[in-house]
Amino acid sequence: MTDTTLHSFALGLATLDGQQKVIEIYYPHPVIDPDAAMIKSMAAHCAYKGGNADILLSQSQRKAIAKDQSLPLESLLREAIADGTAPIVAMFLKEDQAPASVSEVYLKLHLLSHRLCKPHSLNLQGAFGILRNIAWTNQGAIAIEELGSRQLQARAQGRILDVMSVDKFPKMVNYIVPSGVRIADTARVRLGAYVGEGTTVMHEGFINFNAGTEGSAMIEGRISAGVVVGEGSDLGGGCSTMGTLSGGGTAIISVGRDCLIGANAGIGIALGDRCVVEAGLYVTGGTKVGVLDNEGNLVQHIKAKELSGKNDLLFRRNSQTGAVECKTNKTSIALNEDLHSHN
Repeated sequence: MTDTTLHSFALGLATLDGQQKVIEIYYPHPVIDPDAAMIKSMAAHCAYKGGNADILLSQSQRKAIAKDQSLPLESLLREAIADGTAPIVAMFLKEDQAPASVSEVYLKLHLLSHRLCKPHSLNLQGAFGILRNIAWTNQGAIAIEELGSRQLQARAQGRILDVMSVDKFPKMVNYIVPSGVRIADTARVRLGAYVGEGTTVMHEGFINFNAGTEGSAMIEGRISAGVVVGEGSDLGGGCSTMGTLSGGGTAIISVGRDCLIGANAGIGIALGDRCVVEAGLYVTGGTKVGVLDNEGNLVQHIKAKELSGKNDLLFRRNSQTGAVECKTNKTSIALNEDLHSHN
């Protein structure tokens, strides 16, 4: 291999099914734009020929990597490679193309949750179809086809195999706990979420993969796939943001800085900075909105999508007529600093 430039690289501890196929993988230290010297050594040890490749290491390859002191490997990872029982995969990502394997999808999910790449910066087209439904248990990931026999085996030994979820995506904190965050219910943040420094996710908050927060934020609502929430914003209890995984939607929904989406409200448009959506109000692109001037007089009716991404807006429902209205937001939204002081 003469070209040693890569998009990213990682060594991972994998779980295999009975057919010796990777069903999930843990990359403790993924690297973006890796050092050329390191990649040259890894390529030689792994017989890497180029392109995007995931290589299940043989025992001899593992020993060679573990003994190579020029490689910047954490001591525990070095020991796991040399003497551990978990299968080890070397994932070489030459170009950021649509992923072709479980190992490649997991690398990209790790890059997001390690904050090495931001949402929408990686090609995840088709990732959902590549991943399999997995039983996530107190004994690790188990292929669905093998769950019954594993449950019977556990019972025969006087134990119970606890199945926490059956899903394509695991919870993030079993792989990565980003610095400076607080997550009340860890099952509600998926691997591949980008959780910014200073974010608090309360019990009813949820963050999907390829979505997240850019900094300090209070999340008591749902951040759907693809949605990014700006610094200083607050998503109230039970509120939601429309993603692009269901319904065939293609619009990119985002929330700007210092915004507030009230409890049980929701958006199907992008919010600019310093916007407020009144509690209980769901604004979609097709919602008819009465635009008010500074004196509260009706100026015109437009569809909400025409206001998408604009700053300093207050969306509310007229309590007498029920009409959705929009006016200039003159209030300043500030997060409660005490809630984030120990993140």
